[in-house]
Amino acid sequence: MISFITNLINGLSLGSIYAIIAIGYTMVYGIAKMLNFAHGDIIMVGAYAAFTIITTLKLPAGLGIITAIVCCTLFGITIEKIAYKPLRKAASPLAVLITAIGVSYFLQNSVLLIFGSDPKIFSSVVPFRTVEIGPFIIPGTTIVSIIVSILLVSLLQFFINKTKPGQAMLACAQDRDAAALMGISVNRTISMTFAIGSAMAGIAGVLLCSAYPSLSPYTGSMPGIKAFVAAVFGGIGSVPGAMIGGLTLGVIEILSKTYISSQLSDAIVFAVLIVVLLVKPTGLMGKVVQEKV
Repeated sequence: MISFITNLINGLSLGSIYAIIAIGYTMVYGIAKMLNFAHGDIIMVGAYAAFTIITTLKLPAGLGIITAIVCCTLFGITIEKIAYKPLRKAASPLAVLITAIGVSYFLQNSVLLIFGSDPKIFSSVVPFRTVEIGPFIIPGTTIVSIIVSILLVSLLQFFINKTKPGQAMLACAQDRDAAALMGISVNRTISMTFAIGSAMAGIAGVLLCSAYPSLSPYTGSMPGIKAFVAAVFGGIGSVPGAMIGGLTLGVIEILSKTYISSQLSDAIVFAVLIVVLLVKPTGLMGKVVQEKV
């Protein structure tokens, strides 16, 4: 029983990281109606920024976290302006999708040229290794990941529902043309969405590499794909759905690795997604949108 609860907590920890990444996917899709498949590589860029500050320059971990957030935010805004904004009114959505894949490979190969292909050992930013609660010994990164994810989602929900920029985001998600007629700057709102999602990706990159301290140019690829699965699982476009999807996915993955097979865990995760979408195509918290003609 103790072993099961420990694995459950570890699953929630991994799932909380997936949730933070998934929120970036779901926000961009909800407002810009596009899938930013370069989002996983923004995670990797943030982790390398923190690695450079903490390990290479020997500066405090707090400064490394701030650098990762700022770096990812700037990258997110720049990528949106240069790669995605010119294609916003493209006739085919495939143009944006192919561009996103191209941006992903560009980021991977750029980091490969700068830092090389050898994996780096990432120093954890969590100041304490473990916490003992009764019979449970819980890693510090597990506790921090769960707390940070809950805090970020709560702040994001408050921002979206209680502030004017957040209301602008909701308006753009509902109808961009109507929002523009009401005086809302759609371009600025979309840039803000990319900035917020990329900043959260920077935090997720630091947490991910603190929990699994190996860093390479491909670090963000699989977590990015799984976070996208989590966003679809919870209902893409829904922030609470991304949170629930991420947590569920993390628990399924850890329990599958422990009790079934570590080699089949990824296949089980994707199989669960297929089953959920067959039963509820909009995801757990997604809504059916009727097209008006």
